[in-house]
Amino acid sequence: MKNDSLKEQYRINDRIRVREVRLVGDNVEQGVYPTSQALKIAEEQGLDLVEISPNAAPPVCRVIDYQKFLYQQKKRQKEQKAKSVKVVVKEIRFGPQTDDHDYNFKLKHAKGFLEEGSKVKAYVFFKGRSILFKEQGEVLLLRFANDLEDYGKVEQLPVLEGKRMIIMLSPKKGGSSSASKSAAPKKPATPSQPKDEE
Repeated sequence: MKNDSLKEQYRINDRIRVREVRLVGDNVEQGVYPTSQALKIAEEQGLDLVEISPNAAPPVCRVIDYQKFLYQQKKRQKEQKAKSVKVVVKEIRFGPQTDDHDYNFKLKHAKGFLEEGSKVKAYVFFKGRSILFKEQGEVLLLRFANDLEDYGKVEQLPVLEGKRMIIMLSPKKGGSSSASKSAAPKKPATPSQPKDEE
């Protein structure tokens, strides 16, 4: 299907209905020729006359193998598509009272997503009266963002949209430095410090 749209894009050989064309190509003397003569030149080489710039005056035509030309165009389009990076957003869903086992499992997934360059949209879904626990949901999402700080940065802080509280994380550039950071211990290992966080 895509190939067909490419085919329709260019006029070739007898479908070129102008009086004269500017001829370009590898084994031709470049210049302006009557279309009939340009067709003859292409024919003698066993190639096609392809109109590559119809809006020029006169239109520019290339003497080339049409299939090869289409292949090159397709390849160029593919390369351009590859260059325009697609942003993938992966969703991770929590309940307001997600247990540690489930939390850690989802955290591990999120690390993987961020490392492969995807964004992570994590949300807490409140069913029915569980909306009363929205502070709990916010705390959970902030903890999640904090646990992922070596892998991603917060793009959007927790916001309540309907029955969901959502946080957005985007991957950090240059994973190697963040990996070495995560290897370093987060808390100072001084046993004398009282542990009053919990």
